[in-house]
Amino acid sequence: MWGSTYLLNKIAVLELPPFMLASFRFTTAGILIFVMAKLMGIQISITKKQLLNTIIAGFLFLSFGNGVVVWALKYVDTGFAALEISAQPLIILLLMRILQGKRIKPMSVIGVILGIVGIYLLVSQKQIITKEGSVMGMVMIFACMLSWGYGSLFVGKANLPTNYFVNTGYQMFTGGIILALMSLCFGENWTSPFVWTTKVQLVMILLVIFGSILAFTSFNYLLKTVSPEKVATSTYVNPIVALILGWYFLNEQITFQSVIAAVVLLTGVYFINTKKTLAIFERFKQ
Repeated sequence: MWGSTYLLNKIAVLELPPFMLASFRFTTAGILIFVMAKLMGIQISITKKQLLNTIIAGFLFLSFGNGVVVWALKYVDTGFAALEISAQPLIILLLMRILQGKRIKPMSVIGVILGIVGIYLLVSQKQIITKEGSVMGMVMIFACMLSWGYGSLFVGKANLPTNYFVNTGYQMFTGGIILALMSLCFGENWTSPFVWTTKVQLVMILLVIFGSILAFTSFNYLLKTVSPEKVATSTYVNPIVALILGWYFLNEQITFQSVIAAVVLLTGVYFINTKKTLAIFERFKQ
């Protein structure tokens, strides 16, 4: 689902302002979640502390972490964006080391090195960096990765609503409101969904139901159930899905260097998350 959101956002952002697009998506998803929760008899009242934490999480994940990626898609291809974001486990690992003092295991060190090499191969392509606005797009996507990485660590320990459905609803709604304020600050022109093209209307429905309500609720559940670096293994799948869909539907070019970068990056992600240990490291332990 998340792999397809790159394509869906790219289609919509060609017609709609990015922050307005993201705000409409998440605010609508949040409202729908609250309505469904009420219909299912789920209590949606939360404490002030939980509300504050959901606002923080909503900003880190959605207002900045997603809204700025949507903006960046105006300047970079969907597959490129997904490939760059596939280094998310690397960012989380480094943040856990810096902020929590967690030791980086030898296998993860290999993963970090491969991740850095993969990112370099990806962003050093002349046909990409010469496009107008592409460098700024790359930089802002990296900033979004930092936001998502810190948000993952924050959510793993924060006092949030115990019901994952309600937790997602508050993050979506508050994140969407912040995005609306960002949209107004940047002077974006808002339009009614009734004047959007049929294609964009369909894209928004898919983004709200599948890309927001279903996918993000699953994401919040996993952050409380398994470690943040394990949750980030979704990046194994996302870039491959995004590359294929971008190539098929938008005729985006898949360069040989991008393929090599993808292989190196995803191999690095594997090393970061694997429980296995190379024989050479086992010898050092003996």
